[in-house]
Amino acid sequence: MKTLTALFTVAALAACAGMAQARDLGPDEALKLRDAGTIQSFEKLNEAALAAHPGGKLGDTELEEEYGRYLYQVEIRDAQNQKWDVELDATNGTILKNHQDD
Repeated sequence: MKTLTALFTVAALAACAGMAQARDLGPDEALKLRDAGTIQSFEKLNEAALAAHPGGKLGDTELEEEYGRYLYQVEIRDAQNQKWDVELDATNGTILKNHQDD
């Protein structure tokens, strides 16, 4: 029984550690990172995301730190009114994910 309890404890701790690896960054912290040159300007990141969907319009945006990387996530409505989720590396503007949202 002790082995089973220990196993569940280790599994719970591992799950919590994984969840702690990603965190949303607030506006103040995001601006500090931008001003320090750690991440690209939001204008450049938005331009890079929109370049993948010409004629699109920006929706919600979010900056996260995940496993030591800064990720910029943006929702876009394209010219055909389809919704896209685009994720960029916030340090260089490279698109990491670009998928249609249902």
